[in-house]
Amino acid sequence: MLQGTGSDVGKSVLVAGLCRLFANRGLTVRPFKPQNMSNNAAVAWNPSVGEWGEIGRAQALQALACRVAPSVHMNPVLLKPQSETGSQVVVQGRVVGAARGRDYQALKARFLPAVLDSFAEVSAGADLVLVEGAGSPAEINLRAGDIANMGFARAAGVPVVLVGDIDRGGVIASLVGTHAILPEEDRAPIRGFLINKFRGDPTLFAEGLAAVTRFTGWPSFGVVPWAPETARLPAEDSVALDRRPTQRPKPGDLRVAVPRLPHIANFDDLDPLLATPGVCVALVRPGEPWPDDADLVLLPGSKATIADLTALRGEAWDRAILAHHARGGHVLGLCGGYQMLGRRILDPDGVEGDTREADGLALLDVETRMLGPKTLREVEAIGHGGIAFPAYEIHMGQSEGPDRARPFAHVASQPEGAVSADGRVCGTYLHGLFSGDRWREAYLAGLGVTKPGRSHQGDVEEALDALAARLEACLDIAALERIARAR
Repeated sequence: MLQGTGSDVGKSVLVAGLCRLFANRGLTVRPFKPQNMSNNAAVAWNPSVGEWGEIGRAQALQALACRVAPSVHMNPVLLKPQSETGSQVVVQGRVVGAARGRDYQALKARFLPAVLDSFAEVSAGADLVLVEGAGSPAEINLRAGDIANMGFARAAGVPVVLVGDIDRGGVIASLVGTHAILPEEDRAPIRGFLINKFRGDPTLFAEGLAAVTRFTGWPSFGVVPWAPETARLPAEDSVALDRRPTQRPKPGDLRVAVPRLPHIANFDDLDPLLATPGVCVALVRPGEPWPDDADLVLLPGSKATIADLTALRGEAWDRAILAHHARGGHVLGLCGGYQMLGRRILDPDGVEGDTREADGLALLDVETRMLGPKTLREVEAIGHGGIAFPAYEIHMGQSEGPDRARPFAHVASQPEGAVSADGRVCGTYLHGLFSGDRWREAYLAGLGVTKPGRSHQGDVEEALDALAARLEACLDIAALERIARAR
């Protein structure tokens, strides 16, 4: 199990790289994360009940690294933030309710049996299971009833390797401080540590490694250099969005404006566009000027559509989007963004919160009702020109209205999404649509982009193999394998 000295130390990517490394050695490998908090979710199969469920997108990437299909048991507890203080709670792929942060701390211990059942399900038939922690075990204020870090490690009897992020600074203090603050029974599963995101010559940190070992008694398993290939992999949560460098447009680029919504979800929909030559994606953050020269406005998915629509209006982005359309610009709404483009959003049962109704941007003649159950499925869609592309749906609500007579795509011969009468505004519930290379190229060609991009799936596979090779070169893989086999 990889645990970290804090959030965003690179645990997800390290687990993905190790999954690919050991899969390349011929082992049957599976990923597991007991508890995740992210609005970047993936659809996964639940073999226990024979239906689709949802897990964190990072675990879907790790499953891909293992070359296996994702299962809901790979991430049995998923928390999807809906507000600053509350989250939707998903257990083994199914929504079981919502809880405020303080309430969840009292609830989480109840989910340990389900977590251990899922771990047994994932472990069956596997040579190796690589487990990812959440946050840090040093968050001792959250230790009671823990299922994410040491609570799980001790219950499942899993050895732990601690990850420190040297790029953020203070890595020696972070590792030594974690040792100092943990009680002896929580220190016991830790077999050693590794350093992540090192820039420069790693031999210069030899004295630092020795210092950590001197203070803690833990051996080092190695130093992982800064890995540029990780930028080509889907990010786990929206923290990565705020750190993404701003793309600078070149002459002739298609300029895409994307509002950075507070509850943005499934934002890896943008990844294939970010990697396409001739496309410049501007993520517009609160307080930043709106790019009036955009060719396409893309409204992304949202975990709290009405709340994000309110935030969008608070930034006056609604007026900017309407002005963009009036100038002849194109608009594409994905999932929650699709719902915002309609005339109204109705939430009579308070699925998203206390606000039961909101006016949309009225760029599409549709109306959305937030009705259950949640739609979860993988699909093969047929888009414009008869081009097929893989996609998935993960949403609450149904949208109906006259513009549905002009569907965005077809799924199982049924119309999906909506297109405005002028053809310049489209909405769809399909996530992952830009991952289909042929469809993406055809869509962008309609907007003037003629340069063929790289295969998105091929790019991800190549990045995973490059990461695996990097980890093979810099970590003591034999020692990691020994501690796993000694469990």
